[in-house]
Amino acid sequence: MDETAPNTKLIKPGSLGKTAAKSRATCRSCNGDDCTNNILEDILREKILTTGYFEFLPGSSKPDGKCSHGGGFDRTRSIDPTGGINKDETDSEHGHLHFKAANMAIAATRQVLEDIRRAAGDATFLQLMGINKGKALCFCIDTTGSMSDDIEAVRNVTNSIINNRVGTEDEPSAYILVPFNDPDFGPLMRTQDAEAFKRAINSLTASGGGDFPELSLSGLRLALTGAPPASDIFLFTDASAKDDYLLGAVLTLVEQTKSVVNFMITGSLGFRRRRESNNTNDQQQQQPRAITKESSKVYADLAQASGGLAIQTTKSQLLAATTIVTESSSSAQVLLLQAARSPGKSDNFTFTVDESVKNLTIFITGLSAAFTLISPSGVSQSSANLTGPLISSSQSVGNFQTLELTTQAGLWEIRFVSTNPYTLKVKGESSIDFLSDFLELSEGPLGGFEVLENRPRAGANASLRVTVTGGVSAIVTEVFLVVSLTSEQVNGSVESLGKGKFVARFDSIPSGEFVVLVKGQSTESSTTSSRAAILFQRQSSNSIRASALTVSADDLEGVLEPGVPLFVPFSVLSNGLGGSFTIQATNDQGFTLSFPSTLPLTAGSRANGTVNITAPAGTASGTDVTLTIEVNAPGGTDANYVVLRLTVLIPVTDFTEPGCQLLSLQSNCSADCSASMWELSVEVTDGVNGTGIDTISFRGGNGTSNTSLLAGNATLVSYNASCCSPDVEIVVVDQVGNVGSCSFTVRTTAPTVNATPTTAQPTTAASTQAVQSLLLCLSIAILGLSLTI
Repeated sequence: MDETAPNTKLIKPGSLGKTAAKSRATCRSCNGDDCTNNILEDILREKILTTGYFEFLPGSSKPDGKCSHGGGFDRTRSIDPTGGINKDETDSEHGHLHFKAANMAIAATRQVLEDIRRAAGDATFLQLMGINKGKALCFCIDTTGSMSDDIEAVRNVTNSIINNRVGTEDEPSAYILVPFNDPDFGPLMRTQDAEAFKRAINSLTASGGGDFPELSLSGLRLALTGAPPASDIFLFTDASAKDDYLLGAVLTLVEQTKSVVNFMITGSLGFRRRRESNNTNDQQQQQPRAITKESSKVYADLAQASGGLAIQTTKSQLLAATTIVTESSSSAQVLLLQAARSPGKSDNFTFTVDESVKNLTIFITGLSAAFTLISPSGVSQSSANLTGPLISSSQSVGNFQTLELTTQAGLWEIRFVSTNPYTLKVKGESSIDFLSDFLELSEGPLGGFEVLENRPRAGANASLRVTVTGGVSAIVTEVFLVVSLTSEQVNGSVESLGKGKFVARFDSIPSGEFVVLVKGQSTESSTTSSRAAILFQRQSSNSIRASALTVSADDLEGVLEPGVPLFVPFSVLSNGLGGSFTIQATNDQGFTLSFPSTLPLTAGSRANGTVNITAPAGTASGTDVTLTIEVNAPGGTDANYVVLRLTVLIPVTDFTEPGCQLLSLQSNCSADCSASMWELSVEVTDGVNGTGIDTISFRGGNGTSNTSLLAGNATLVSYNASCCSPDVEIVVVDQVGNVGSCSFTVRTTAPTVNATPTTAQPTTAASTQAVQSLLLCLSIAILGLSLTI
């Protein structure tokens, strides 16, 4: 239609404008392969929107006279009128318009994203786009009576982290605090203000906690659902987990979010000192309690799965232990080796150090672990003498030990001798690292691959996408799946996809827990003049578990309306044994749930179920809820899960953007702009049936402003500025997030006014609605290649 700007009616709910009726013909057959003029002239002349019909399956049909999408997969393209109107590629039926359509889609995308930025604010918008500084830092703290010393240590650590990291590339993108006690946990506090986080930590007090175990996993689950992916989480406690039935749900969140969880456990296992108040004489008493072996294993398993540590130390040493862990965490840190042995056993481990690695450090947890370290040059040093040629410094706190090594490139070996459980991690700082995701075949009509959102199938073949980060010249040569408890390796065949992306294909996924090990070569950091290739080794920090179960769910639009049940269908496929499978559904907001407790399956069969979730009638719009559906095989021999992110949204009927009317604009601007001023008055309104003005902000000017309420849901905006600042944009957001903007300038005699609408939920839920708007926009961007724009 030769339009030059996006059709905003396609971006917001409501009328699309003039669209072709079902009975109205829109196309004629193409002239052979020439489809340049196949849209009927009256459709173009009257600017009536139409689109192309598409069917993937044989036996397809379409209404008489309608256009087809076209292309090799469209079965309707051979039905009269033949051909198509898609602009997907330059050689498509309307490929002559490909670049115009693509640029229009980009412009529409830019428009929507800019409106979201205006409604949500810059900080929230950057979070939505994944643009942050360092990782989010989350403290999950037991606040029962015996934890006063621990809380004081956390205060000191918080001050140290903030003082050392603010203003650096490792400055946390967000600070999160989750207290837990018994019978309560939460609320979650999240801020980007370091001083506000300090005040929140300083306000914590230790009290209560009648019986011994606490709701540690409830607090951790809240932290995992409220923190962004890949966060650094520290859980401080001196108690067993009262809610260990949540282990499966928490483990699934650890796997999905890829956050690292460190457990800082004070007191020895089997012993806990609890201060309790005596109501008679109000004196504090000491009473020994035991942390159960079961809870100790829960903490250790979660730490191992996340790539974190389970450190057992005394209260007096907690500050030192936490400081070591936090100071050793940086954005440049990479993992070269990770292994665990439970029960303990003697074993030998090797790892390759490349020339790009600096600050090489070994982390060990476990009691009475002896080792011998052998360098690439053949020099050895044992744990009996930590002062020697290979270990530059060491620290030991509780069951936790760190060794800083003199960095040498090449193959290292460490020989462990221990009958007690232990974990081993080797880390360094380097620009070369990797990301990985398992892929599954898409169920869409065009095939292809999409990221697997839960556990891969044990024993089946699989594809793993590997993306190298920080090393432009890095080439992946080998990818292994390494079983965590035995170090058994499954090798994959590697194929380069270009631009630092590779795919590794495996004939069989190992059962149980494993990590990804990547080996390759790079010239990125070679110190030689010829820039010879260097060998590198990297390992994933988070563990992966395989399963013979496949769990999938349909979250529909992912939206909950307060007081209205949402029915979430799910299905379970058993690729292993049959029997009665246990179903457990949980959510982090405590919303009412109903679901089948079991599902019967035979081997190789599929069963379906439904989870009903209801948000209370008074739930605030924008509330996020994480729904986890976990399926356990008979006898607990296997498990898999699906995690859904839902949002509570109150239905919106106001889709009209706020408007503004210029009342006056006066200026006495002269050649000397610093000696003159200009001012304007604008009336801003949300209309008779609008929800009202929420925020008014200014962009592009540095003047002063004032607002006052007028009758009839209107606001008077006054603005004045130096003539050296001749432009200003007034951005107005209403109560449900619709955005209008008015631009004024004294560069010319006439002001310019531009109202740019968007549709969103209240600004308290701006990021949630922004995601929905972004998805809508991307859909439009794709459809724009087929629409007759």
